[in-house]
Amino acid sequence: MLCKIGEVEVWRILEMNGPFREATRLFPNAGPDVAQLMEAEAPGVIEPATGCVILPVQGFLLKTRDHVVLVDACVGNHKSVPSVADWNQRDDGRFMAALTAAGVSPADVDYVFCTHLHIDHIGWNTRLEDGRWVPTFPKARYLFPAADLKMLHENPHPMYDESIHPVVEAGQAEEVGPDHGIGDAITLIPTPGHTPGHVSVRIHSQGAEAVITGDAIHTTPQCCYPDWHFVYDADAEQAVASRRHLLETVTDSGARVLGTHFLMPSLGRIRAKGDAFEWVPD
Repeated sequence: MLCKIGEVEVWRILEMNGPFREATRLFPNAGPDVAQLMEAEAPGVIEPATGCVILPVQGFLLKTRDHVVLVDACVGNHKSVPSVADWNQRDDGRFMAALTAAGVSPADVDYVFCTHLHIDHIGWNTRLEDGRWVPTFPKARYLFPAADLKMLHENPHPMYDESIHPVVEAGQAEEVGPDHGIGDAITLIPTPGHTPGHVSVRIHSQGAEAVITGDAIHTTPQCCYPDWHFVYDADAEQAVASRRHLLETVTDSGARVLGTHFLMPSLGRIRAKGDAFEWVPD
């Protein structure tokens, strides 16, 4: 178990942990010394040989009093991602092994919630069975941000056919807005910009609180430099506004922060620092 928020158990479901892209490519407005700035804030976040940023790909499994909830479903196996070699046509048991370590099988999951509909957050929604994509979690309700579904309908992408449409076809999908909640312990924080419907996830139980960032913040140095754009943001300025809002929401509040792509252990708190913020790992 990664941590406990009141009565809610939080388990890390790690799929990958390694270098992704060069820092200068990922943060195009951060300047040519972005890798050095990042390394100063988070030692080990840059792979020295390549200048690439270390970005874990992980979800979080929440065990509440009433439900088992998977937040974000990573890349998945056998998915078509030709633009990222390490993601393309994977055949790896790490994700399922992490579920097993948490004492959970796919049949135990009540909800799969995707903070947004990018490839590395929806892959394990489905698995290949006899040449067909079928929902990985047979009894789960899959909660998809409505604005992101609209985006994919307007701009078709192969990931829809592999990781979303089979869930819709099975009758397990539900479009949700940022006002949605799951039981008493899980609510959402609207953080659009990375995608139109992006949300972060708030956990609250017995007076304790935590927030799962999703991709509102990609790496802990963005706490110090929240105005850095991320190359895959749909609306970079809206993403900056959402990032600052999220950071202000959790700053000095006592809430723990679970960074979906933060350098492991990906768990800490946020403090104010001048006109920005700083990451304090637990």
